[in-house]
Amino acid sequence: MPRPLGELEDAVMTRVWKWNRPATVREVLEDLQQERSIAYTTVMTVLDNLHQKGWVRREAEGRAYRYEAVSTRAAYSAALMNDAWSQSDNPAAALVAFFGMMSPEQREALSDAVRMVQGPQAQTLTTREPEGSDAGQGREEPQDSEQPEAPEASEEPEGPGEPASDAGR
Repeated sequence: MPRPLGELEDAVMTRVWKWNRPATVREVLEDLQQERSIAYTTVMTVLDNLHQKGWVRREAEGRAYRYEAVSTRAAYSAALMNDAWSQSDNPAAALVAFFGMMSPEQREALSDAVRMVQGPQAQTLTTREPEGSDAGQGREEPQDSEQPEAPEASEEPEGPGEPASDAGR
């Protein structure tokens, strides 16, 4: 699990993630200076530290470096959530409490993510008749082609579906 980013590290990484392209210290500095007074050397040190910690890769361009994120903000957020969840002595209760804090928009995003992870196969399984019922005799019926195709798998490591695979903990 990655250690949570510090305040300034997060401010720098937020820009690198948002721009989604290699950025120089000067570009990050100029954007940060719209919010706070900060020195070039401070931003340079933060980016160097982020490079040493494996958050960014860098490539020399003349006398400067261009920095690019190694992974996405979504992957970082997912890793933080998974770590917090797995640290709990009662993961189910932690999830229930977390869901209780969610806004309706966040709940909808969660539902969308669960549908993406489960894909059309989950819809088939959830429409099965209960065991022992006469209707359907507990067998799965093939679904029509009306079911939407599951989205292509994301290239992001450690996506939001990871905690579901650890549900048996």
